[in-house]
Amino acid sequence: MAAPKVAVVGAGVIGLSTALCISETCPSCSVTVLSDQFSPNTTSDVAAGMLIPHTYPGTPIHVQKQWFKETFTYLFAISHSAEASEAGIHLVSGWQVFKNTPKEELPFWSDVVLGFRTMSKAELQKFPQHQFGQAFMTLKCDCPPYLLWLEKRLKATGVQMYTRRVADLWELHSEYNVVVNCAGIGAHQLVGDKELFPVRGQVLKVHAPWVKNFIRDGDGLTYIYPGIHRVTLGGTREVESWSLSPDPGTTKDIFDRCCSLEPSLRRAQDIKVKVGLRPSRWCVRLQRDVLSQGGVKLPVVHNYGHGAGGFSVHRGTAKEAARLVGECIAALQVSSSRAKL
Repeated sequence: MAAPKVAVVGAGVIGLSTALCISETCPSCSVTVLSDQFSPNTTSDVAAGMLIPHTYPGTPIHVQKQWFKETFTYLFAISHSAEASEAGIHLVSGWQVFKNTPKEELPFWSDVVLGFRTMSKAELQKFPQHQFGQAFMTLKCDCPPYLLWLEKRLKATGVQMYTRRVADLWELHSEYNVVVNCAGIGAHQLVGDKELFPVRGQVLKVHAPWVKNFIRDGDGLTYIYPGIHRVTLGGTREVESWSLSPDPGTTKDIFDRCCSLEPSLRRAQDIKVKVGLRPSRWCVRLQRDVLSQGGVKLPVVHNYGHGAGGFSVHRGTAKEAARLVGECIAALQVSSSRAKL
């Protein structure tokens, strides 16, 4: 068969990474990214981009760890390359603090991040409201630069990108051999996934260059994540809220919570408010599927539903999605050669 045509629907971190992995593992493919929104208008642009995994109850822990490890390894290599600044990737040290000692003192990802250890009593004096903590170094992606860097990489490998609203995956069947669904929260409507729901996140991006260390409250709700140019303060987890309008009361609440962890933030300036809808479900949907109408079949690979943890596992899930695309193409080639016989 001619060079297989693959469409990736969605241009957030999951869509762009998946398109890149497909172009790397299947150079004979023609890959196109279709999305109604590109950076800076995607949910990924709002994300803090910290590599601290979120746990998916419906996905085996060893699988989640593999996704995280592959992502960490990939970004760590970029972080000590000449492209680190352009890609917006840097190492950052800090603390995860708990008001009560957690049941699991060693999270599954503790040996993937760097220098993971329990905080000393002296360190905990910085956080009088907390009685237990963990110190480690991890990676942070400044999201808009990273998305633009991915787009640049895609263009260099010949991937096409078009602004297009896809209302139904089936509409692509006459143009593409395989379709990859990385639509994020858009999959709720696109494929009618009732298990997918929004978790609204509101964050503040502030100018506070003196803040060098990340601080994360153990429940993950309050956090301070320093980036290359701005510090991200968060956050909220509003289940089933579809509102993209910033809420002034929430802004004050986030700011006050973060200042209680790091009082110097009271002097922060140029506060910008961002809102995104995390595409959440019991587990990431990462699987092959087939759509068929009137005897015509369209192979589909789904890769969405990463919720709050997309950046932490994006490269790992993209590699797996690319592998599934390879399986779809191999199956198409077998049926194509059979048809010739």
